[in-house]
Amino acid sequence: MPALLRRLVFVLLCLGSFALPAQDSDSVPAAALSAATPAQALDQLDNRLDSLKAELKNKHPTTPLADLRNAALEVQDQARQLAGSLTPQMAALQAQLAVLGPPPAKGSPPEAPEVAAQRRQLDKAQVALDAQIKQAQLLSQSALQLAAQLTGLRNDEFQARLASRTASPFTHAFWADPVRTFPDDIVRLNRLDARSADAWRTAWQPPNQKPLLACLIGAALLLGVGRWLLDRLLLSLATRHVPDGHLRRSAMAVAVALTAVFTTGLAAQLVYVGLNWNDILDPDLDALARAVVRLVLFAAYVTGLGRALLSVRRPSWRLPALSDRAAQRLRPFPWLLGAAALLFGLIERISRTIGSSLPATVATRGLMALVISGLIGAAWLRLRRARPEQVAGAAVEPRPLWIGLLGAVAVLGVLVSWLGVATGYIALAFFVAVQMLWIGVIVASAYLLFHLLNDLIHTLLSPRGRGGQRLLATFDWPPHALDQAATLLAGASRVLLTVLALAIVLTPFGAGPGDLLASARRSFSGLKLGDLPIDPGSIFSALLVLLAGVFLLRMIKRWLREQLLPKSTMEPGMQDSIVTLLGYLGGLLVMVLTLAALHVNLTSITWIVSALSVGIGFGLQAIVQNFISGLILLVERPVKVGDWVSLGTVEGDIRRINVRATEIQLWDRSTVIVPNSQLITENVRNVTQPNALGRVHIKLPMPLDTDPGKVRSLVLDVLNAHPGTLATPAPYVQLANLDDGAMTFNCVAYVNSPRDANGVKSELLFETLERLRAARLPLIRTQLVRTLPPVAENDEHTG
Repeated sequence: MPALLRRLVFVLLCLGSFALPAQDSDSVPAAALSAATPAQALDQLDNRLDSLKAELKNKHPTTPLADLRNAALEVQDQARQLAGSLTPQMAALQAQLAVLGPPPAKGSPPEAPEVAAQRRQLDKAQVALDAQIKQAQLLSQSALQLAAQLTGLRNDEFQARLASRTASPFTHAFWADPVRTFPDDIVRLNRLDARSADAWRTAWQPPNQKPLLACLIGAALLLGVGRWLLDRLLLSLATRHVPDGHLRRSAMAVAVALTAVFTTGLAAQLVYVGLNWNDILDPDLDALARAVVRLVLFAAYVTGLGRALLSVRRPSWRLPALSDRAAQRLRPFPWLLGAAALLFGLIERISRTIGSSLPATVATRGLMALVISGLIGAAWLRLRRARPEQVAGAAVEPRPLWIGLLGAVAVLGVLVSWLGVATGYIALAFFVAVQMLWIGVIVASAYLLFHLLNDLIHTLLSPRGRGGQRLLATFDWPPHALDQAATLLAGASRVLLTVLALAIVLTPFGAGPGDLLASARRSFSGLKLGDLPIDPGSIFSALLVLLAGVFLLRMIKRWLREQLLPKSTMEPGMQDSIVTLLGYLGGLLVMVLTLAALHVNLTSITWIVSALSVGIGFGLQAIVQNFISGLILLVERPVKVGDWVSLGTVEGDIRRINVRATEIQLWDRSTVIVPNSQLITENVRNVTQPNALGRVHIKLPMPLDTDPGKVRSLVLDVLNAHPGTLATPAPYVQLANLDDGAMTFNCVAYVNSPRDANGVKSELLFETLERLRAARLPLIRTQLVRTLPPVAENDEHTG
């Protein structure tokens, strides 16, 4: 095999490991600490911390401060965990001493020898354990201070590096040093090449040859056929299981981005396994492969992300508002940026491995800054030229403000990077170029996740979808409440993603997400609101308790309302009162449990209670009065849901008794909100109390020559024949008056409910008039009819 091909294959082989970075040889493994006694673990952590301090004191210029800082944070975390593991043991010892009780007072009879010996043993163990806990806490604090010192040194080093200046590339002095050190760098590179060739020859010899060939063939198939099959599989799954709409589009975009990373990474893993089948790579080459694999995955993600967002082959899947022409023009740039990041990252890593000269490193970084910033600038120019063409072809929506700001930042970054290289500030130009690429990847990833989460939330919570309909049926929510919940969750997810993206972008140079999380944890650990500590873990637990409590409470209320109570003999109004009271008590219990999850005690909320007492005495007095009145209405039930009440000028049906007020529906279907206190303190006429009957009263004015017996018999037949009238009390007809040449008959019948009186009355009138006309019994004048107020069952007066 030619030497060039051998080197290219070896580079590919070195890309392929998903293993984590090699651990520092001086670090203390967690397994070793767990197997050691507390005293041994403390000694190991103390020695490790001393070695870090000595290494910092004798630091070589090439020593990475980030590794020292990570090691210090690891010691801090292990010491904190050790102190936490010893605390329960201290509590157990104190409990045992409490069982023994206090030692005998002076002059008292001595305790039993066995008890005294046990007390001495427990006291000795308590003293030793307390010393170990304090030592672990001291180690944790010392390691944290060392990490803070290293952070400051890193920031100073970073600022000094950015401010450093070399000769301009347009001068002879800039190129003189790389030319002078070039032979030495070539010698170091040849040594690495020789070691790589030896590793390749060893891997090509039996028994490593067959596994290597199998892994190479598998990687080639995965990169070729495997990616194509995975794309088709994801497309089929999305078509079958993802609803048609925005969610399918955003889900496929995310799948396209991840497919590139998955297939490339898995292929690299196969190649790495084949090459290192019997651990033939030496530590330096293995470390080189472990470092370069991150670059490969990053380059694959950049290309996959660009392919997902541009979606040149499937314009209907494209998330950004780009024309086909613009997407086609931008198509090569994700590949070029990924290849540039991979190439220059590989050169950077090889330079560190062989220890190349400083002039060569400076020249390489200058070239990398020019290439990356040049590609970003070229992409921006192509996009800018494609926009007028799009405007000429069709109407275009105005761009969001953040896109304009991002474009301005990109132009400024390109100018700063090129001017920095031209003026000799190559470190600054390199940093700006790398950060532009990193920020672009973060913004593109956040944009993709924005669409995915937004579409997922709106699809799951859509009132027209299957999941939304199940939620509506389970919690008895109106459709607009589900729309509002979807909008709220989508907005919250956008805020969280924006904060996370900004935190990653604004992370100091060289720090990672782990540093960010550790910094946030340390920042929140000391925050307090009065005597109440603000702990993110407690807040998250309280949110879980609140959500779970609300969910269970709604499920129980729904079960009572729809399954248990309807099978009882209780009235619907009583059932509704029980469910409402249970909701109040359950809500109070959920609030107490939530406060308990937040570790809130009475002393922490004393000022809240004091403020509420003052508010109740002034502005909240009416609200509290209505709340107490609502509880009285639910317990005593002078009125209930479904009753027909009359309160002053308000008359209608009670539809709902809330915490503060009661809703009464009038005859015209309008609703009046009445404060609960009025239903307690004022006179209320309840038309539909238990056993209340409705009464229909009809007055019939007849001439004096009418046969009263015939009229009485005819009307009684009509009243008794109607299915809505009651047999007990029986209908009756009375001759009420003889006046002005006429006789007046009072016709009375009872119905089951006052609500039925109007309907039955109308039907009786139609039937009575028809029967009177058929019997040739005329009325003396137009019939006067009125419905008297309903009475109780034992009420016999005619009103």
